[in-house]
Parts: sequence; structure tokens; C-alpha cells
Amino acid sequence: MNEDIQFILDTAKEQMDKAVTHLESELVKVRAGKASPSMLEGIQVDYYGARTPLNQVANINTGDARTLIIQPWEKSMLTPIEKAIQAANIGLNPQNDGVIIRILVPALTEERRRDLVKKAKSEAETAKVSMRSIRKEANEELKKLQKSGTPEDEVKEGENKVQQLTDAYVIKCDKHLEVKEKEIMTV
Repeated sequence: MNEDIQFILDTAKEQMDKAVTHLESELVKVRAGKASPSMLEGIQVDYYGARTPLNQVANINTGDARTLIIQPWEKSMLTPIEKAIQAANIGLNPQNDGVIIRILVPALTEERRRDLVKKAKSEAETAKVSMRSIRKEANEELKKLQKSGTPEDEVKEGENKVQQLTDAYVIKCDKHLEVKEKEIMTV
């Protein structure tokens, strides 16, 4: 196979890998009723005037299936961490006892579970849209190659491989969604 076509395929595969990785990281944030330190990913704390990720100013652990424990490295960070969690508006209520911050993760209602499944489906759909966009770009690159003299049968073979790649990655997205959906709906 033509090395230009192979390059286009490799690039498409790399981009689709990134889309799946992004989907995985987004699905981790959709909580399924169990306490997980990843629920607090993306929360920024005001650390002496600089916006700093929460996990860089404190240890975050799970006490049990429903409790998160945040232990700041400096006692003075308790209030800024508490404020940052409340400001993140993620439905968690931090409790500051002067030494650590405890967060009790509420049990999910049936309605809340359905909402979380919708959010997970939305994330999966976004990933699939991204895949289709990558496929479109790859096919446009292949068409340019054909115009510049690459034989039509090689270009068609390249388009078929791009389609197979897209199908395989869409299946990966569906599997990730299926696992997350089961996790969310399990009481």
C-alpha cells in the first residue's frame, strides 16, 4: 500500500484513539453512586493566588464506598478547598472538621440514575461524532491523493480501511457506554 495512504490511516487511528481516551476520561467523571477520587478531577483551588488542581494541594482518598476524604497538605487550605468544591457545583457537600474535609456521596435516585445514563450517552455520541469527522477528513485526504495521481483502486482500498477503522472505534465507544450504563443502573 502507498505510504501516503498508510500515513493517513495511521493519523486517523491516532486521532480515534485520542477520542476514545477522552470518552473514557469523561465517563469516569459520571459518578455511579460510589465515592471515587476522580469525581473531584478538574476542580481548581486558589493556592496563594494561583489556580491549582485540587490533587496538587491535598491527598484525596475514599473512606468507604460513600465517603471521600480530602487531607490538605497545609491546614490553611481547608477553607479554599471547601469553597472550590462548592463552587464546582457537582452536587457534593463538603464538611470541614478543622483537620480534613469529608464528602458524603449521596445514594442515587432512579431519576438521577437515568439522568446520568443520558449524560453518558451524550458523551459517547460526542465521541462518535468525532470519529465520523475524523473519517471524513481522512477520506478527503485520500481524494486529494487520487487527484494527484494515486491509482483509484488504492484510494478505494484506503477508504474501506478508514471505514473499518471507524466501525471498530464506534464499537469501542458502545462497549464503554454499555459498561458505564450497567455501573450507573446497578443499585
